[in-house]
Amino acid sequence: MQYEAGNYDVIVIGAGHAGSEAGLAAPRIGAKTLMITINLDMVAFMPCNPSIGGPAKGIVVREIDALGGEMGRNIDKTYIQMRMLNTGKGPAVRALRAQADKFAYQHEMKKTLESEKNLTLIQGMVEKLIVEDGVCTGVVTQTGAVFRAKSVIITTGTFLRGEIILGELKYSSGPNNQQPSIKLSEHLEELGFDLVRFKTGTPPRVHSGTIDYSLTEIQPGDDTPRAFSYETTKYITDQLPCWLTYTNEHTHRIIDENLHRSPMFSGMIKGSGPRYCPSIEDKVVRFNDKPRHQIFLEPEGRNTEEVYVQGLSTSLPEDVQHRLVKSIPALKDAQMMRPGYAIEYDAIVPTQLWPTLETKKIKNLYTAGQINGTSGYEEAAGQGLMAGMNAALKALGKEELILSRSEAYIGVMIDDLVTKGTAEPYRLLTSRAEYRLLLRHDNADLRLTEIGYKMGLITKERYEKFEEKHAAIEAEIKRLKTTIIKPSSEVQELIRSLGGSELKDGIRAADFLKRPEMNYGHIESIIPPEMSLDDEVKEQVEIHIKYEGYIEKSLQQVDRLKKMENKKIPENIDYDAIPGIANEARHNLKEVRPLSLAQASRISGVNPADISILLVYLEQGRVARVKAE
Repeated sequence: MQYEAGNYDVIVIGAGHAGSEAGLAAPRIGAKTLMITINLDMVAFMPCNPSIGGPAKGIVVREIDALGGEMGRNIDKTYIQMRMLNTGKGPAVRALRAQADKFAYQHEMKKTLESEKNLTLIQGMVEKLIVEDGVCTGVVTQTGAVFRAKSVIITTGTFLRGEIILGELKYSSGPNNQQPSIKLSEHLEELGFDLVRFKTGTPPRVHSGTIDYSLTEIQPGDDTPRAFSYETTKYITDQLPCWLTYTNEHTHRIIDENLHRSPMFSGMIKGSGPRYCPSIEDKVVRFNDKPRHQIFLEPEGRNTEEVYVQGLSTSLPEDVQHRLVKSIPALKDAQMMRPGYAIEYDAIVPTQLWPTLETKKIKNLYTAGQINGTSGYEEAAGQGLMAGMNAALKALGKEELILSRSEAYIGVMIDDLVTKGTAEPYRLLTSRAEYRLLLRHDNADLRLTEIGYKMGLITKERYEKFEEKHAAIEAEIKRLKTTIIKPSSEVQELIRSLGGSELKDGIRAADFLKRPEMNYGHIESIIPPEMSLDDEVKEQVEIHIKYEGYIEKSLQQVDRLKKMENKKIPENIDYDAIPGIANEARHNLKEVRPLSLAQASRISGVNPADISILLVYLEQGRVARVKAE
């Protein structure tokens, strides 16, 4: 029997990584928020890799922090190891990665959620949405509780009709043998949403005390203190190492001999899996010329002996997994504590969303995270933050926020999803961003802090510190562009020691810094600044000056694109009334319903000729509109 259980501005369904960010952003903006999750013990749980960050993903975490989200702060309080990746490469691909204490991470996030004054966190199973005249106005739980709201966000991860597959065994389940969400998935189909079936998986976990670490290569954390959050001032120093080992021909032979028992190849798994995170059996088949594959042994926390065998993700039968693990010399005596498994689940086709992450079919209904076809905690958290902000802004009668592709990797990801869709679990890569030199790990605060402050998610104190940093960067760049370094004996000796060519005349300090052998520290030793500068300021000055030409070129491309971004397309334009557009382009334009000419140009099957015709039609000013359904 149903009963009225409460009224809110925003309701968040789910409390994973997307739900946690949405459930914090909305109340911090000022919306009275309710978060409902199947199991309160699984808040922000990491069912797969116990880590945060990495290429592109780590930059997303920095962006979340710059906007006022929680993931960066939370991992900084709970990591067991921190490393900067790609330090020998350019700044566009550098990325921070933290090994997490998965239990401390989820407990800390739950504590943060419970402490949020404008948020109510409860355990329950949402089975139905309340939809009135095409507007979502609330939810109904399994126990009959009716909660009303102005906006609703679905962040159900891999729980929608989840099924775990392990060899010949297949059963209904969410990740880590949790209760799946069945009726909500069926209800979304009843409402007319197109759903797809995706698949992901995990590797076995083994007991640390049964590993022969002498046969592995140690992977320690960085000695240099590092953090994801710009607010972090205390660093964890007692880091735990990870360990590197490899599969071998024996491992691969076991896989080859048992492919007929693999759900991946027997046809039992129907869903599309992540191309960039394949199972070990998929890797062995696709790359059969490789004699070995990397295996990283990653501790799952400080107070557990479980070790995550990264690189050995599999859904092979349990008896085969035992043999696989023991085929690796370092694991020959290893005790497998949990087998790996695959999980299939429902996701919605993301082209059914606006760039705000509101659904096109039902107003005031938002979706975020793996339900939108993405993979990874970071991608989920970035979407959750944006959905939480926009659902709250909509509920409070304010203008919603859309990040562009030139502002953030979060903008790249959401635009990719809603414009192009995805045929497999979507993973962020640096190669997906046209302007990755602008979207760096080091400058997320310069790109996004002001937006976070305007949204009410960044404190005034933090914003004032940011302004001081920004001013210091600008002042130092100006100083180096106006200061002349003369060819003194000290300068010439420095140049010779670095293998450069000596100066023949005076040179601007900025031009001197552009020399490949020079860094800011060398400049500082010759012409020290008037006041002490933070390392982050020095880093920004060096990157800006050394890459000035490339950055300027990227900014010019952004300016050209803005003209197309600013050319808005009416939401209900009638594409059938525009003669000359190719049939495929017309079909795809009607499906995606782009909001700007730039977004239209990124739709698959829409060619430059179609864009030219559309531009002429828009500039004529007599735009036909389809009638509302």
